[in-house]
Amino acid sequence: MTSDSITRHAMHETYFQRSVVPVGLGSLAFPAGDMESVGLSPVECGDLMPPRSHTILTPEPGAMAQLRELHRAAGLLATQTPEVLAHPEVARGLEQALIQAMVGCLPAQDIHENTSKPRRSAAIMRRFHDVLEADADRSLYIHEVAKAVRVSTLRLSNCCEEHLGIGPKKYLTLRRMNLARRALSVADPSVTTVTDVATEYGFWQLGRFAQDYKRLFEESPSTTLRRQRT
Repeated sequence: MTSDSITRHAMHETYFQRSVVPVGLGSLAFPAGDMESVGLSPVECGDLMPPRSHTILTPEPGAMAQLRELHRAAGLLATQTPEVLAHPEVARGLEQALIQAMVGCLPAQDIHENTSKPRRSAAIMRRFHDVLEADADRSLYIHEVAKAVRVSTLRLSNCCEEHLGIGPKKYLTLRRMNLARRALSVADPSVTTVTDVATEYGFWQLGRFAQDYKRLFEESPSTTLRRQRT
């Protein structure tokens, strides 16, 4: 096993590992048999179920880097700011991001999808819109939405790229940003903080949230919060 690889363990596997140099390992555990509850499609559930025997795979470098960065962020939250991670929406958002990153590390040949039905894409996008409208005030994430729309995340991504020009992950992030902006614009700054609003909509990297917010809306979230509305 190398630093750019992932080990997939069989169910109930016991193993020992010896190293002659310092080594750091990270782990992710999925709720076997109940993965659809977190929004995974049946195909993705099958791909993430424990293999019959110990296997090692080497993801694409970009996918692996994203997974490691998210895993690191989760560890930092747990050790440095556990009160942020204790927020239900932050925990939910981070969980969804980690699941998506892990799915992205699977070999492309493991993800089976039939995209030969372009006429279905308009119907899929209508269902996509209906799902978002049904939970207009709530943060939603790609696996949850794909499950509600009854398609895989790959199929949903293809449809969003075709109809919206961006992928569903980016679209849903922009949606959460706008929900946060709306909340900041009506909140009372004497009782509400930017952190309160950011975590309410699943943003756990507060510095990055502020940067992305300012880039998108050309003002800081604290400015939005302080501005008096007439």
